[in-house]
Amino acid sequence: MRLGIGIGWRPEIADAVEALPGIDWVEAVAENICVGHLPDSLVRLRERGVTVVPHGVSLGLGGADRPAPDRLAALAARAELLAAPLVTEHIAFVRAGGPRTASTALEAGHLLPVPRTRDALDVLCENVRIAQDSLPVPLALENIAALISWPDEELTEGQFLAELVERTGVRLLIDVANLHTNHVNRGEDPATALDELPVEAIAYVHVAGGIEKDGVWHDTHAHPVTPPVLDVLAELRSRVDPPGVLLERDDDFPPAGELAAELATIRTTLDRAAPGATPPAAATGTVHRPPSGTTAVADGVRDRIAGAQAALLRALVAGAPAPPGFDAHRLGVQSRALAAKRAGVVAKVAPELPEILGAGYRPAFLAYAGNRPMSAGYRRDALDFAESLLIAGRPADDAARRELTHWWQDRAAARPPRRATRLIRAARAALIGR
Repeated sequence: MRLGIGIGWRPEIADAVEALPGIDWVEAVAENICVGHLPDSLVRLRERGVTVVPHGVSLGLGGADRPAPDRLAALAARAELLAAPLVTEHIAFVRAGGPRTASTALEAGHLLPVPRTRDALDVLCENVRIAQDSLPVPLALENIAALISWPDEELTEGQFLAELVERTGVRLLIDVANLHTNHVNRGEDPATALDELPVEAIAYVHVAGGIEKDGVWHDTHAHPVTPPVLDVLAELRSRVDPPGVLLERDDDFPPAGELAAELATIRTTLDRAAPGATPPAAATGTVHRPPSGTTAVADGVRDRIAGAQAALLRALVAGAPAPPGFDAHRLGVQSRALAAKRAGVVAKVAPELPEILGAGYRPAFLAYAGNRPMSAGYRRDALDFAESLLIAGRPADDAARRELTHWWQDRAAARPPRRATRLIRAARAALIGR
């Protein structure tokens, strides 16, 4: 389980990652790996003996529902394909609504924080145990960055993580950039969190960049790592020698030389903070299970969590009022951040759209996103966005509209929906915001 120094593998920097000196391992987003066709770059890295760890983003283990068997099976298949020593996911919810709340199912398109309450911890622990039983290798969970705080929380982040580990035996993926983000956005001291959480359970560490804007820290993964984040890494290293440390970069990729320089800075930070650190606990690949008589979480508890998460998500993506106890201004910041991320991801999965629409792509998409929550993933979102433009007779330029029509027809259907279908969809969209 000793991983060393690594970097997040992304298709955009695959060649650079292969050429970087001193890379012991890489992490790849699990949902971006096709089981039937492993990217050639990852094949070559594995042939060189470089460990590849799949990093999931869509399980939603902090959500009210039990994890979906098909998502667990997909993550397990990727772990086996890569011969990975472990898999990782997040302490977050990513969708809400649906049958449990008798409301429209919505996708956040982002990792959202779970309330640090006893009820939410009970749900999370049961979901984690279900995941552990379905995966062929150990599971580690990542703390996330947050712009918002839940009201009436009962535990600090460190206490929440410590009890999660105690009850499930899950390992931790500690993101020091996220600890810094929560320090700026929620006033939480990273040193206190590190004092409270079980550092011996750390499987590895994430380091990433971000940017502060109007007093809010945005964990962008698209900017250089800042000194405050490196300070948190040093704090962690003074307590424990983590089995692995990984540099994450997801957008605005710099030249290979800049990536190499950031990795060198991370190594220097770890070396300078090393005196007095304790060695990590031996990782055997086993987990501690709760007693077999452990009581399952009651449906009533899950229903309460479901209602609260659905209300929050509706406020963030469907224009619903802020739930009681939340900061309405901060929810607005988070809502705009979600829409901006959604526009960016759609531009990646359907790069023809910004090419066709030019400078008008982003404002048009943000206007669309304000009225149309995502419910079926980014590729469907791209099709629905294009369809909405065509129904409205846009873009105004005839040549661009023809090009958009051909793009939509190639991927969706022979023609845009008829008037009756449009009216039904408009009525459904109106109900979502209620």
